[in-house]
Amino acid sequence: MKIAIIGAGAIGGFVGARLALAGEDVTFVARGANLTALRNRGIRLVSPEGEERVVPRVRAIDRCQDARAQDLVIVAVKAHQLGSIAPSVPLLFGEHTTLVTMQNGIPYWYFHRHGGDLAGTVLRSVDPQGNLATWLPPERVLGCVVYPACELVSPGIVRHVEGERFPLGELDGSTSERAGRIAETFVRAGLKAPVLDDIRCEIWLKLWGNLTFNPLSALTRSTLADICRDPLTRELARAMMTEAQAVAHELGVTFRVTIDKRIAGAERVGAHKTSMLQDIEAGRQPEIEALLGSVRELASLTRTHTPTLDAVYALVCRLWAAIRDGKEADVPPLPAGELAATGAAAA
Repeated sequence: MKIAIIGAGAIGGFVGARLALAGEDVTFVARGANLTALRNRGIRLVSPEGEERVVPRVRAIDRCQDARAQDLVIVAVKAHQLGSIAPSVPLLFGEHTTLVTMQNGIPYWYFHRHGGDLAGTVLRSVDPQGNLATWLPPERVLGCVVYPACELVSPGIVRHVEGERFPLGELDGSTSERAGRIAETFVRAGLKAPVLDDIRCEIWLKLWGNLTFNPLSALTRSTLADICRDPLTRELARAMMTEAQAVAHELGVTFRVTIDKRIAGAERVGAHKTSMLQDIEAGRQPEIEALLGSVRELASLTRTHTPTLDAVYALVCRLWAAIRDGKEADVPPLPAGELAATGAAAA
């Protein structure tokens, strides 16, 4: 299968490396130091046990027009970067190309083929200009939820922390040949790719953790284990998840696990820095709107009260503004006692 990976960061690098190691025809669309590393040294994948696997020669380009039409295009950039890359993505499309978007949070296509009063609604928190569907047609999209935790150690080197699940699903819940074919391709690469009949419920299950632990991790400079094991930040996480669950229920979404089980799952990941904390530490723009802004917009649409989510959203926006404007000093991780105090204050 001819597969283009747009974005060779932690997730794009992980997926692309695994697919290339399985013998798929992979092209990376990258830029900067990552592009140089891929061209000069290939891509290196470090397993949770420390084992290294290398694809020494990969096809890496910086312009979509330099590649032929693909069978599958995987867009693995951050949600807020979609607008800048979207116009060039159609250059990779053939008649039957499938598009898989691998972003955290509520996707721009959420209300396509959704049904109900909100069908066709454009969420401005994730699609400010309202034109993503023009360049990234939802008709081509196969929904996907990303569960693996990975880190880009340095250009061209990805460390896989844990997880291999990439659930897939058609936006209308139908069973399709392409979903089965792409799932089989992922499985050959050693990934888990169950095909679901309600991908939106799975999106919310993943988002449930992301909208909670990403901002708390960024605000406290703490790992998942730190947050989950401290009683007060654990309770703060519970409050955020309770409010998010209320929003999801208004949209007809059900959760197959309890809040306690979802928190326990995050705790088992261990001393992992969330993607938002990694972005904050590197001075990169974090995915605030896709994770929190979108849920607040949905809360407004469904008239759901979310005071805890609102407060955490305000805090993390202020944090990013301070970093962006160069006003925030480097802050070390907080000791357990101070972490508890921070959780109490934020609540």
